[in-house]
Amino acid sequence: MSARTVVTGLGIAAPNGLGTADYWAAARAGKSGIGRITRFEPSGYPAKLAGEVPGFSAGEHLPSRLLAQTDHMTRLALVATDWALADADVSPADLPAYDMGVVTASSSGGFEFGQGELQKLWSQGSQFVSAYQSFAWFYAVNSGQISIRNGMKGPSGVVVSDQAGGLEALAHARRQIRKGTQLIVSGAIDASICPWGWVAQLASDRLSTSEEPDRSYLPFDSAAAGHVAGEGGAILILEAEETAVRRGARVYGEIAGYGATFDPAPGSGRPPGLRKAIELALADAGADAADVDVVFADAAAVPELDRVEADALSDVFGPHGVPVTAPKTMTGRLYSGAAPLDVATALLAVRDGVVPATVNVSPEAGYDLDLVVGEPRQTEVRTALVLARGYAGFNSAMVVRA
Repeated sequence: MSARTVVTGLGIAAPNGLGTADYWAAARAGKSGIGRITRFEPSGYPAKLAGEVPGFSAGEHLPSRLLAQTDHMTRLALVATDWALADADVSPADLPAYDMGVVTASSSGGFEFGQGELQKLWSQGSQFVSAYQSFAWFYAVNSGQISIRNGMKGPSGVVVSDQAGGLEALAHARRQIRKGTQLIVSGAIDASICPWGWVAQLASDRLSTSEEPDRSYLPFDSAAAGHVAGEGGAILILEAEETAVRRGARVYGEIAGYGATFDPAPGSGRPPGLRKAIELALADAGADAADVDVVFADAAAVPELDRVEADALSDVFGPHGVPVTAPKTMTGRLYSGAAPLDVATALLAVRDGVVPATVNVSPEAGYDLDLVVGEPRQTEVRTALVLARGYAGFNSAMVVRA
């Protein structure tokens, strides 16, 4: 079995595009999906903007029996999985059940479903709470529902490490492929834009309170003042290269390298761990810094965190040493869904030779970054580095290449 793990299918649900084609067209055009929250009335909250997936009607894609037992997040994930499998030209019914698995990430679980059932408990009594509450809110529910819907009985799991979890899920999926599993559905979809989820996100003190969509999420900008939250992400189909070639699959690219670290405790005097994560990912891929054509940044939009990321990139690649982009300025930070969406975007950049821009940002010169702003950059992309950091110190880096 080949040691290479490749991506053969993409399923995307993003605030600026539903489906891979719509999302990629929006990303290249610089179209933002950030706006005032519509899923609940936000006027009583300090943060009022979010990236919401547009035009999604679960009933058009899923049977009614699933609608009663799933959160909005899971419905998006199930549909994105259907699209990814179709894109990979895979029919799960044609494969051995134990040769297929599911590894996803989650940051919050099904908050909206959980909020609804808690409201029933408080206002009507326990007899009105759905039995589906026992799992619809749970972090692992997307992995479970995807595996049940598609008859996938092989290695499965979920990773919970905020934004970094999306890369860690893909890395764990690659491990399972290397152990001999034929196909893994991986990536993440997150969605917790509801009052209960919103209060939890506000507790981080990292949400932008701007009410101007074009000035709300500005990483590496002197006006940076927090991020905008969003919903969505990407589901990817991973296979061994040998398996993909044998069945004549179209291959987007390879998951070539991965590294993860954890930041030291504040006040310890030790350096942040992001640079080391980058170095580990490059080493795992057998790549040098000079091989990387573009970096998809974590882009926290918190000045001290932007400084850590900019310094790590300058240390590894040199000042202005590599093009850097953050297309999540068009979607908001999608928590566990953000990094899989960046990986999918990197693979589309490899395919089409274009790097989408970081919209609305005027990069601060002191960061010493070659930030792609204004217009997309037409350039050959053979190798891309994707970075993701989770709240409380998680760092992940992934190398993808043609």
